Amino acid sequence: MAVSTLSRRIRLTSALLLGGWLFGACVQAGEPTAAERAAFKQAYAAARQGGDGWKALASGLHDYPLYPYLPAAALQHDIQQVDRATVEAYLKQYPDWIPAAELRRAFLLELARRRDWNDFLAMYQPGLGDELSCDALQARGGQLDFDRDLASLWVRPNLPSACDPVLDAAHNQGLLTPARLWTRIDRAAGAGQAGTIASLASWLPAPDDASAQRLALALRDPAGALADAAQWPDTARARQAATLALTRLARRQSDSADTAWQALQAHFSFSEAQRDRILHDLALFHATDFDDGSLARLIALPAAAQSDSTREWRVRLALAGQDWSAVLAGIEAMPADQQLDGEWQYFRARALAELGHGKQARERFRTLAGQPTFFGFLAADRLKQPYAICPLTLADDAQREQSLLANRGLLRAFELFAVDLPWLARREWARALRDADPTTLRIAADLANKRGWYDRAVFILSSGEALRLYDLRFPLASQDGLVQQAEQAGIDPAWAYGILRAESAWMTDAHSGADARGLMQLLPATAAKVANSNGLAWGGADTLYEPAVNIALGTRYLAQMEQRFNGSPWLASAAYNAGPNRVEQWLAARGSLAPDLFIASIPFKETREYVARVMAFSVIYDWRMHGSVVPLDTRLDPIGQAYSLANAASAQRAVSCPAAPATVPASASSGTASP
Repeated sequence: MAVSTLSRRIRLTSALLLGGWLFGACVQAGEPTAAERAAFKQAYAAARQGGDGWKALASGLHDYPLYPYLPAAALQHDIQQVDRATVEAYLKQYPDWIPAAELRRAFLLELARRRDWNDFLAMYQPGLGDELSCDALQARGGQLDFDRDLASLWVRPNLPSACDPVLDAAHNQGLLTPARLWTRIDRAAGAGQAGTIASLASWLPAPDDASAQRLALALRDPAGALADAAQWPDTARARQAATLALTRLARRQSDSADTAWQALQAHFSFSEAQRDRILHDLALFHATDFDDGSLARLIALPAAAQSDSTREWRVRLALAGQDWSAVLAGIEAMPADQQLDGEWQYFRARALAELGHGKQARERFRTLAGQPTFFGFLAADRLKQPYAICPLTLADDAQREQSLLANRGLLRAFELFAVDLPWLARREWARALRDADPTTLRIAADLANKRGWYDRAVFILSSGEALRLYDLRFPLASQDGLVQQAEQAGIDPAWAYGILRAESAWMTDAHSGADARGLMQLLPATAAKVANSNGLAWGGADTLYEPAVNIALGTRYLAQMEQRFNGSPWLASAAYNAGPNRVEQWLAARGSLAPDLFIASIPFKETREYVARVMAFSVIYDWRMHGSVVPLDTRLDPIGQAYSLANAASAQRAVSCPAAPATVPASASSGTASP
């Protein structure tokens, strides 16, 4: 399609989404008008630039429910020029508003920067965070009391720089005894905070300061620490640092850690607990690297050195080697509660079938097939029986709905979402519903869903019978353009929905630590390349928060990943999460495995679970869209075999739910259930 044509289509869709996506078709009588919302958005953008320019734009908004956000935004921007009287006037007018609390905090930080301690103490309130707690101690001055002033801060493995003067004063007053220093150093070591340890070490008497610095080195540079460790004394603290360095290095370079362990065993008198910890990490990370002999090493671990992780990897290695007797033995070695996990129930049945115990295998598959999960669907495929998806509908509760619609905080949350400020909407939501019972939360989630705010239901309906409210938990948003964009990209819309649901849980403003953005969590650099290669408009990183743009680019990127992996959606899902180069490395090592075994052998827990989640979501979305589904085992095409997109002639798996109720009362109790 020509660039200009598709660009116009995306821009048109984006314009429609301003009203449709964010607030749906259920605008109630008495709610703000579209004109008021448009005016507020303009005024708010101006207020965030500071000054008084926003006031002219907000001349008709004094009765608009979000008006107090406007002066607060302007004051926050101009905080270095604002005086106490102006801030106090706002706090007096809007004392219970979230922007008031934020303005107070921002002004207190500014007063601390100015070192205006008189005004600071006049406006300070406890509970505003560690930085302001330390500023308050500075402002107060005088003699510190450890239990009263420092005990709650001392448990933090890391503190803001504002606390440095307070800690200096505490040290000068003799409050930071070696015992107290070591308590915090040990806590920082457990949290991996080398900087905290290094800053405290200088306050320890010799030779304790050197012992603390060894711990910091073990965190920063475990290989360097182990190279020096042969020269360390055999003291308790040196053994602690050597243990920390060995376990840290095992995660990165298991062979190098093994070599250091062999060299240091005779030098240090490690405790039994330290030995178990070292043996545990060495065996586990040799296993995740699929090193030769790692299965035997896991089996040989002392009982005290084993964990759920080592027992799990014992089975994963056996699966990768297709040693079915070892698979059964590994599962039998797990604690009873770990054996109940759906993954191990499935692979126990799988091993029994491979070993010729067909009747036992079918019984176990039959039990698991009653669960609407990745492994439940695989079990149903083994038996060629319908999927057990049992949908429920939330019963109406008009009285509770009206009560919620009288909650001003919740209405502010809805309105903030309507004007495209979802991060502020979530804060109002959290405050408005912080003491709400499960029934109220369910109804609130339903109200949000009707307004196009889909992520509320995804996060709230997460246990018990609520898991069966599929219409809320797996929305089919007609205004999102996903089906059309997926079809244009040549990929399965149900799979694209599954990716979107797993990536962002329908949060339009989702933003990861790696800078992935929006519904399908695209990196800006990736999105720019996809736009260029597909002739799509690219307006910069922030446009990834626009659903239409994000979906257009996300579906094209999915298509690229699918094409790279022979059309396989499950391998493309792994590549979407871990990167295509990683997946190609795994294929080079274990590419002859069946799909279920390959997924079980993926070294990254996040990616294993991601692939299973996406493929299960694809099944559910396929059912939501069509009533019956393409079987999961069809979606898990064998490695190396070209995958064909499903069509009207493709095999279908029916969905059934014996004796399932049609509705769930809003007040139904929550309990444990399979997701």
